Amino acid sequence: MAIEHADVLRAAHLARVGLSDDEATGYVDDLSRILEMVDQLQAVDTQGISPLAHPLDATQRLRPDEVTEHSQRERFQACAPATEDGLYLVPRVVE
Repeated sequence: MAIEHADVLRAAHLARVGLSDDEATGYVDDLSRILEMVDQLQAVDTQGISPLAHPLDATQRLRPDEVTEHSQRERFQACAPATEDGLYLVPRVVE
């Protein structure tokens, strides 16, 4: 697929990116090469190949699910202007 100068300027306008004409000219070649590479990838036969969740066959090490920090709610709420039943009370902003 061939990208033209006007296509780059239109895409930049839609993305709200300010490009000069000189900058757009440089992007024409770059975007054309990217689209050529995508066309090459789409031409590859992938029948019978299952998709991968990750390119490496590795498992994630998980830490034990244990409480490591104790509740400090009372300490944090001691300096709050208003609390009730462990919740912060704030002024109503939507009526």
